[in-house]
Amino acid sequence: MDFSNSANHIIVALDGMAPRQAIEFTAALPGLRRVKVGLELFMSGGSAVVEQLRHQGLAVFLDLKFHDIPATMAAACREAASFGADLITVHAAAGIEALAAAQQGAEEGAAAAGLQTPSLLAVTVLTSWDPLCFADQLAISEPIDRYVHRLAQLANAAGIAGCVCSPLEVASLRAAHPQPFALVTPGIRPHGSDCNDQKRVLTPGQALAAGASQLVIGRPITTAADPAAVFSQCCQSLGV
Repeated sequence: MDFSNSANHIIVALDGMAPRQAIEFTAALPGLRRVKVGLELFMSGGSAVVEQLRHQGLAVFLDLKFHDIPATMAAACREAASFGADLITVHAAAGIEALAAAQQGAEEGAAAAGLQTPSLLAVTVLTSWDPLCFADQLAISEPIDRYVHRLAQLANAAGIAGCVCSPLEVASLRAAHPQPFALVTPGIRPHGSDCNDQKRVLTPGQALAAGASQLVIGRPITTAADPAAVFSQCCQSLGV
């Protein structure tokens, strides 16, 4: 059966890999369409690893989570867009002015490089936070789900293409923000997988049914004895 459509919904996170390992891993994963390059891999491989992955025909989610003053975020996104990434993350908590500046910077960087403008995704609340620690350590009394909605609204107002959120917030966010606003969800764990450091999780099928646009799946695939088999199972579980 052809699961190419399902594969478009899955972004495999290459966290914990060295550049050469990432290139070899992705080349050996049949049907793979999208990958995530996070801070660790980018710091060791730089823009070259993004270029190599793109040469394999892969769409790259550049997950660097920029969070700074508007001018710096604009400059960072201008540079990142020139690498040819398909998706780039920024932190919604930077505020509307910084998010709008980041969007403009991405548009300028892509245009200067002759590339399509990447979609910016605003990170809401990291999936490693649980409600008690979130309230205690950050002194934020607003429940996580309400705070996530607040940040998503900032992103939408700034013209950002979508958000990164936990699977548990997808359904309510989708009700408030219809397509084409993108909802990209880490914290995806197939049945039987270890949750690791993720606190707010769903299975791939549950997250897609709730309204997720794309699902970020890392260790359940990358550390499996047979990554290709697990990737195929994840695609099958989506049923699209």
